[in-house]
Amino acid sequence: MKLSTSKLELQSVLQKASKAIPTRSTLPVLSCVLFDVQEKGIILRTTDLEITITVNLAASIEQPGNVAIPLQTLVEITNELPEDARITIAANENNKIEMVTEVGSYDIMGKPADEFPALPEVDNRKEVGISGEALSTLISKTAFAVSRDELKPALTGVLFRFEKDKLTGVATDGHRLVRYVRNDYKAEDYTGDIIVPRKFLSLLSGALGGKNSIQMWMGDNHMTAAIGGDTYFTRIIDERFPDFESVIPQDNDKELLVNPSALLSAVRRVSIFSNKSTHQIALRMDREKIQITTEDPEKSSRAQEKIDGEFSGEELVIGYNASYLKDILSHLGDENAIIKLKTPISATLFYPGTQNEKSNLTMLLMPIRLND
Repeated sequence: MKLSTSKLELQSVLQKASKAIPTRSTLPVLSCVLFDVQEKGIILRTTDLEITITVNLAASIEQPGNVAIPLQTLVEITNELPEDARITIAANENNKIEMVTEVGSYDIMGKPADEFPALPEVDNRKEVGISGEALSTLISKTAFAVSRDELKPALTGVLFRFEKDKLTGVATDGHRLVRYVRNDYKAEDYTGDIIVPRKFLSLLSGALGGKNSIQMWMGDNHMTAAIGGDTYFTRIIDERFPDFESVIPQDNDKELLVNPSALLSAVRRVSIFSNKSTHQIALRMDREKIQITTEDPEKSSRAQEKIDGEFSGEELVIGYNASYLKDILSHLGDENAIIKLKTPISATLFYPGTQNEKSNLTMLLMPIRLND
């Protein structure tokens, strides 16, 4: 195998491919990038066995072949080369790689291509027809609420519910829940529920940059996404997602209308004085005032602030984990928030003051019991 390319081309594709390299693995070949050099073009591939990335490298091909090269070493030497450097990479039959530039030559020991995991099988795939803008927004609105508890695999991804004329994304970690519905979606080939891992969605969000177009397909066990000349594969989470509709209360009769930025700022300041293990704060609401308070007996610290807001209903004192509340408020994306409550132990619902005409957003946060 032998090819020639520029530093900037190689640097760009290695940066994309590195997103699928596992941080730790018992399989040394997974720390490599596979170079598949054919007459028709060059494809680089990486995988952590859950996610696979393939990217095209623009280069002149001198000899076809394939080899797996340790990615970290390749990235480090490429980054240190002059910006205008030309790079020639050659591999012999013993997988010894020689990298030659104007400033020097470098030998790396590669691994046989046949040790590298095969591409995922994506039989029976159907197009899901989601736009880049819709996917990017869905990810940004939901991914923060995904659970990090590996003992609850169904909650470690976002539920995508593809229906004929709407798309719903749902994420929950048991403490908070987000439901984001797109009304401007039209199903192409695929309808159904799938759970997509958070890491894959984070990867796509970075690749989309909010503007790039995307094509997505559902297979039997994998989802595939194509952005430009790059292709991303992920194994879907084969678990049953909880019945989220049943936990969204329909009878919350108390309502708080407030500026979410003002509430978020107050919560950030007050929570500095909260207990570092519980992050507990309290909201005290009546028709006269909205008060945010906290107290940490261990450090003899306390804080309180008042903000403007309109509250309808009987007086209510309710406790929250400040970290979760900050997450909810910072993802509402509107200058007003409608907060619907019932009792100090009932789930609280958060809505943007004005729903987007293309979408509908509902956020739920479970309260915590206040210390007497």
